[in-house]
Amino acid sequence: MRNTALARIDTSALRHNVGVVRRLCPSSRIMAMVKADAYGHGLVAVARALREVDGMAVARLQEALTLREAGIRQRLLLLSTVLGADDLALCSALQIDVTAHDPESVAAIEAASRVNPLRVWLKLDSGMHRMGLDAPGFIAADRVLSIATGVVELTHMTHFSDADSPGCSTMDRQVECFRAVHAGNAAAQASLANSAAILTRPEVHADWVRPGIMLYGGRPLSNPPAHATSLRTAMTLTARVVTVREVGTGEQVGYARQWTAARPSRIAAVGIGYADGYPRHAPNGTPVWINGAIAPLAGRVSMDTITIDVTDLPAVGVGDEVVLWGPPLAAAAVAAHAGTIDYELLAGLGPRVDRAYN
Repeated sequence: MRNTALARIDTSALRHNVGVVRRLCPSSRIMAMVKADAYGHGLVAVARALREVDGMAVARLQEALTLREAGIRQRLLLLSTVLGADDLALCSALQIDVTAHDPESVAAIEAASRVNPLRVWLKLDSGMHRMGLDAPGFIAADRVLSIATGVVELTHMTHFSDADSPGCSTMDRQVECFRAVHAGNAAAQASLANSAAILTRPEVHADWVRPGIMLYGGRPLSNPPAHATSLRTAMTLTARVVTVREVGTGEQVGYARQWTAARPSRIAAVGIGYADGYPRHAPNGTPVWINGAIAPLAGRVSMDTITIDVTDLPAVGVGDEVVLWGPPLAAAAVAAHAGTIDYELLAGLGPRVDRAYN
């Protein structure tokens, strides 16, 4: 191991989670979200493990090119980004689906498709107000793209702002908005459901579902339904203890002296820090798992290390493995302590962390 930190990726868990999506959405095709380095799990390795999905989606053209260069032949979707004429020609040549999300991208894609055929996903802003066309603009764009001879397939899509809040009326309004504009073109396919909607709203599964966090074993709902509990965590992030030292009562640990020993204590320094993607703002008491037990953070997270209180774990020594998150300790639990979400923890994992796949 080149570094003290290691992320073990269980590829069988990835495939198991795809199976969960298949069972929940038997009539839909699966467009797996592998953007952001497959949520920190490793883009190419995850793509190879997810060979049973119908397609994969990324957020940047370079991600799509990396997959094609690695020999990934499944359908690829490039989500909302800026593409010039040369980029669109490359997408056509490499059979990468593109997204039309504003008047400029609609015009560019329609023009490019006259020479280079494209599969196009037309995005509606149904209420999230991040990217996508409003309803009148969507209807106008659909008219243009549905008669463009170079657009060989058209899919209507939208993205929910509150799918992780079951019963929220905002989602109902978004669904109604989408159905109203989609009804104008029965030939177009439809894609609405992200992970949360896959788990809670079977009526919006449609032609394509777009699972993300659930593929990696994350749970997008704070109170998930029973079938969500069958998801398996794919990543176990570990690091090694690099030193253990004794600290007297009243001694303080770390930058800004934010932890004070209330008793004679043993403090272990662990070889992972915010440069590796561990959240800098994780406070005292954030749990880690070591030698079958929980130990709390003691002191501010540093660039290369964290410090943990192992006073009650006398057997801990240099070289022992610490689980930062994984099956014994959910990433969501760590994220809650740090005031963030598990998506950020996973996607923020740095290149200095080794990955191992089984």
